[in-house]
Amino acid sequence: MSVSPSVSASPAVPGASGTPTQADLLAFVRRTAADAELIASLPLDPEGRTWVRLEGPGGSEAWLIGWPPGTGTGWHDHAESVGAFLTASGELKEHSLAARLPADGWKTLELTEDIDRRRTLSAGTGRAFGRHHVHEVLNESTEEHAISVHAYYPPLPQIRRYSRTGQLLRLEHVERPEDWQ
Repeated sequence: MSVSPSVSASPAVPGASGTPTQADLLAFVRRTAADAELIASLPLDPEGRTWVRLEGPGGSEAWLIGWPPGTGTGWHDHAESVGAFLTASGELKEHSLAARLPADGWKTLELTEDIDRRRTLSAGTGRAFGRHHVHEVLNESTEEHAISVHAYYPPLPQIRRYSRTGQLLRLEHVERPEDWQ
């Protein structure tokens, strides 16, 4: 994995309250993903994900991420942050849970049978999501890198990592910003 310094991307105007909304974040990732020069500047590693931190709208946190073939995030959430991401090149798969999970106070949950959602996000396709959105993102290609743009508000206070076996979801650990910056 590699981390590069922050890069300025297309500015965005936050909502009327001054706080970026999910729609603002989605508009930002869409504009940023259309910046061919920025997308081409991301160093790609054949073994692990690479990323560059971007300046997001209204104090949000944003990232440009490169995904080698066969890589993924594992199950996680973004705590109290709302967010958006968009595939700039290649194709990503998102597996998510169609339910808001309790924020704290649990280690293991048994999920219902109808909770799973799957999306294919080809180049130019993205989505916004709310607080406590639990998902995993994957590049299932065996040959092609994918590149995506992500934005979160407020800046990520933590990421909770989960393991999943069938319908059992288990909280494994919590990462703080100092773990990935």
